[in-house]
Amino acid sequence: MFCCLRVVRRLCLEKILLQCIIQSRTLSGADVIHALKPFYFAVHPDFFGQHPKERAVNENSLKRLNGYLENLQKPGFHSFKPTQLTFYVREREPNSSNVQESFSTSGFRAVSFTLHTRDLLSTVLDILNSCSLSTEHIQSLSVNSQPHKEAKSTLNRPIKWDKTYYSFTGFKDPEEELDQAQRVETTLTSWLDDNEASAVIKLKKSLPLREELERLKFELSHQLQLSDIRWQRSWGIAHRCSQLHSLGRLVQQRPEVLKNVKGRTLVFTDRSGMSAAGHVMLGTMDVHHHWTKIFERLPNYYKLQERLLFLEDRISQLLGGIQVIYVEELQPLLTLEEYYDTLDSFYNKLLDSRLPFHPQSLRGLQMILESDRYTPSLHEFGHFTIPTVCDPATLQWFIIAKAQEARENLKRREEMMITEKELIDTSAEKFSLDRLYKEPSVTSAQMIDCCKRLLQESLPYLQGMHLCISHFYSVLQDGDLCIPWNWKS
Repeated sequence: MFCCLRVVRRLCLEKILLQCIIQSRTLSGADVIHALKPFYFAVHPDFFGQHPKERAVNENSLKRLNGYLENLQKPGFHSFKPTQLTFYVREREPNSSNVQESFSTSGFRAVSFTLHTRDLLSTVLDILNSCSLSTEHIQSLSVNSQPHKEAKSTLNRPIKWDKTYYSFTGFKDPEEELDQAQRVETTLTSWLDDNEASAVIKLKKSLPLREELERLKFELSHQLQLSDIRWQRSWGIAHRCSQLHSLGRLVQQRPEVLKNVKGRTLVFTDRSGMSAAGHVMLGTMDVHHHWTKIFERLPNYYKLQERLLFLEDRISQLLGGIQVIYVEELQPLLTLEEYYDTLDSFYNKLLDSRLPFHPQSLRGLQMILESDRYTPSLHEFGHFTIPTVCDPATLQWFIIAKAQEARENLKRREEMMITEKELIDTSAEKFSLDRLYKEPSVTSAQMIDCCKRLLQESLPYLQGMHLCISHFYSVLQDGDLCIPWNWKS
């Protein structure tokens, strides 16, 4: 009996010691922000303006990472599930001492890792090490309680308890939990089982705001005779309503400046102006004064757009009738001025080279111009991606050699888009979804594959929900369910 009491006493002391060690390793919220500063500079979406796909991935992953870090700071929160994240990390410049300037703006790499730690310090170290970023600056952070020198070796050494400790106390073995999580891959049904309830709660809370958003959008579109109102980024419903309320106040205060926007599409984005696609951009960080200036300058933008269309037509004539297009989903967000300069530079280069294309020999084909590439390529959708710095002789050879394949890809794209729409409608109807949509970074082929497999499943959880096909599992703040297109059954 006394032997058992000694065992229990020893186990209790070990538990107290473990709690003291964990407390000595905890960081404050400010410490975490400082410690992850190099990471944020490497992955922040604002640095991926020229790469919309990678930007969307990083935005999604940052939201999920912030949620994980917030949960770690909640007292008494113990329900931690391994979270897999993917980031596009900008490559470091070899000779730079400044943290912000040490990252390249052109090169980046994809990094995936799984978070399963239960304290902030270990999580921060995992993130930095996974992205091959320095952890030296963490040593200087002020932790809640500093262990003395004799404890430093104990502090940095992971504690492994004997299996009998967990059997005797009833506590869960974290190593065993992690092994199980790594062996069992997340499936669609298991994830929906765990997250459907929270998504329903969030969705119900957002319904009044969703109705308000639709009302504001309809009223402003009708009042200003707009073609559409869009958002470049995935802001929440409340944020979007706030932006429309702000526009509504400007309409009341200065109705005369908005007469020139008739028939146009308004896009709320990071900066104000006119986009390369001809949409009126309203920067969400700008005040009414800046928006007013943009509306007043619209007649000048329309004149520049006419000159831009003329340039596209001239380039088409020089390249055998191939059509120059701008694809919003695939190209970086450019202003009208930036795109005009790109076209003008490319046009002058073609004039000097005088390529011998037969008139209208490439009619029906399409091309886009990009300034951050060096070799031409043919997209799966059938359009050519041409670098502005491409050698004219190389350009001519590549287009002629790939012309037939491009026509076949264009035909296949049309068929694929029809199939995609039919599958989206069928899936939404079968599962009684309120909305089924995809992120811009998900291709038509991926969406088709996803919908075909969804239709083979029985998923009653989805009734009345908003389902977004993405690259990750997540529940958005307004209750939208996001699942990866390549989900596992």
